[in-house]
Amino acid sequence: MFNKSDITRNACQLFGPQAKRGYDWWWHSFTGRSESTGKEKSFFVEYFLCNPALGGDEPILGQKEENRKEGRKPSYLMVKAGSWGEDSAQIHRFFGWKEIEVSYSVPFSVKAEDNFCTEDRMYGKVKVEGAEEKPYLMSQNGEMEWDLSINKKVAFNVGYGAGRLFRRIQLFEMFWHAEGMKTEYSGVVVWNGERYIVSPESSYGYSDKNWGKDFTSPWVWLSSCNLVSAVSGKKLEDSVFDIGGGCPKIGPIPLKRKLLSAFWYEGKCYEFNFSKFWTFTRTSFYSKETEDEIIWHVEQKTVRFSMVTDITCKKKDMLLVNYEAPNGKKLHNRLWNGGSGEGRVKLYKGKKLIDEVICRNVGCEYGEYDKEA
Repeated sequence: MFNKSDITRNACQLFGPQAKRGYDWWWHSFTGRSESTGKEKSFFVEYFLCNPALGGDEPILGQKEENRKEGRKPSYLMVKAGSWGEDSAQIHRFFGWKEIEVSYSVPFSVKAEDNFCTEDRMYGKVKVEGAEEKPYLMSQNGEMEWDLSINKKVAFNVGYGAGRLFRRIQLFEMFWHAEGMKTEYSGVVVWNGERYIVSPESSYGYSDKNWGKDFTSPWVWLSSCNLVSAVSGKKLEDSVFDIGGGCPKIGPIPLKRKLLSAFWYEGKCYEFNFSKFWTFTRTSFYSKETEDEIIWHVEQKTVRFSMVTDITCKKKDMLLVNYEAPNGKKLHNRLWNGGSGEGRVKLYKGKKLIDEVICRNVGCEYGEYDKEA
């Protein structure tokens, strides 16, 4: 049973070695409608903490030339906000650790000036001008403000792999927990001066977190709760799927290409989780970049069930999102990220089709480290 809430996994994990070389982020993506035109637009907000033990009054930006020359590692809160599609952009605001308030207890909270996030609410403001003259911000120009309530409906709890013991000893290089793979958001977003209303029934929201010492390559993520049965034609109101992973590492030791997946299908659990070895989960997948789009194909099987996922997303509606690792290196330079993927998921019991599901508003991500990395 993967739909098991555990907000202790959402607590900040930057203690011990990860305080000096570690990151922890809380990601949110959702859809709103323009108050003036009624047009739909998808947004994202992320609160990204890095290397608290190395910080001070000012944020340390690892991509600044002087910091790179001196070997100074990044240390800050980065509030990443933005939108996909027309006038897409990612915009970053940085805070030094003297400005940041983090609660390590449950529920978590992160606050810096007028930016705040916890389990059931977030608000904030980011504005960037002249980004082309400041490449170390890893940002584009734009302005976004938000005030949103958060209602996490379905969780993807990956099991013991992110359990208390492994979190404490920091076994994996990158951890994942999706407390709200189906999340209802409500409130207001102002994007470059235009006001958007976010409503629970049409927010198609998602909320998760990652933490660790480094990222994964390849990096794969797919999720949607805007689903319709191609068999019955009915909208699936109590359904969501989530796929994530790439090449996990136990310490420095890489495992083979692996993904973790879950499909909450109208109240029933279908899980494809390699860490639950007794399910004999097998996975094959590929992601590729063409001239116009990114393509994902994933096949997963257990003894009883199988799932085949095919998603595409137009590159014109996506962003190349920017992160630097806690060691100060920026190795993901073609990490495609979008919120308007489309495709189909086929779910089987044995060889019998349970349903073929049409997916829209798919959150999607794909990237691999530069070859010289």
